[in-house]
Amino acid sequence: MLILQAERDALLKPLLAVTGIVERRHTLPILSNVLIEKKGGEVGFLATDLEIQITTASAEALPGEDFRLTTSAKKLQDILRAIPDKTQVTLEQQDGARLVLKAGKSRFNLQTLPAEDFPFLSVAGSANAAFSLPQRELKRLIAQVQYAMAVQDIRYYLNGLLLQTDGNQVRLISTDGHRLAFAAADIETPLARAEVILPRKTILELYKLLADSDDTITIELLANQVRFSFGSTAIISKVVDGKFPDYNRVIPLDNDKIFLIERLTFLHALQRAAILANEKFRGVRLVLRPGAMSILCTNSEQEEAEEELEIDYQGGELEIGFNINYLLDVLTNLQADTLQLAFGDGYKSTLVTIPEYTNFKYIVMPMRI
Repeated sequence: MLILQAERDALLKPLLAVTGIVERRHTLPILSNVLIEKKGGEVGFLATDLEIQITTASAEALPGEDFRLTTSAKKLQDILRAIPDKTQVTLEQQDGARLVLKAGKSRFNLQTLPAEDFPFLSVAGSANAAFSLPQRELKRLIAQVQYAMAVQDIRYYLNGLLLQTDGNQVRLISTDGHRLAFAAADIETPLARAEVILPRKTILELYKLLADSDDTITIELLANQVRFSFGSTAIISKVVDGKFPDYNRVIPLDNDKIFLIERLTFLHALQRAAILANEKFRGVRLVLRPGAMSILCTNSEQEEAEEELEIDYQGGELEIGFNINYLLDVLTNLQADTLQLAFGDGYKSTLVTIPEYTNFKYIVMPMRI
């Protein structure tokens, strides 16, 4: 029975939007599948791993019968990717257990599992806070902080990102215990104070799907879930149950060795020095003196890189060490032309900010080299 006929991209684009969360091997086989459902002209796609669920729909109305089925998400994705652009694709259902995909002279016979067995994440309760932002704005905020999330830390609440609403501000904060990134956006409608920890996987998938446009995204903070709605796409995610550290306590307020520096100049100098950094410890030494900053990297082969930058600084001398990756991350993910660096002594955290802009802060702890 012919159930759908469409151009390849009309199926591939929405499918790609949901398959990022699908694991190839799962204890529950149906979770490796995507649910495809057609109602009227709209074809919807849904995938879940029981922690996060993404739904989206085709951008255009498609002819054909109404149906519901599940089939392997990755196999269907790989097949559609391998088919030439603008090729007409037909889907046929056979014996209720097979999906036949035809494209030109190609034919693929895929197994299906019953749609009624497919699990859903249902939305629980009403929202504690709800607000909308341009997608471009949320994408920028995530870019400013996501690199500081921990990866597989035993402190599971660090393997994610704190989303906080308070008054006229939305804040995103991430930390791995060695550095902390804070970014905020001002909004017009005051919000109740609420906060959730979003899982790392949710953040990475959301970032991939956000458009660099002024189209809005609506965010709803629920009791133990968050829902993101934008265009024809909706993401429902469970939140991490844990207590995020008090980020205000780690922001240094009395660092007195302060100067401005061009972001790209500093970034390029660090990238060159990093070539000879120790591959395991990734250490870099910064030496401050009036009018100049030296950047020094050495490795176990006694090789050394040195860069010297002119800076508008007249304070005391300082030598301090860092993991060079922690500096490269922040410089790469910001778009500002000029940054302000505020140092204390060789044992205190350093504060990176954007001049005349209070909605971004990056704190990085020194390391002994």
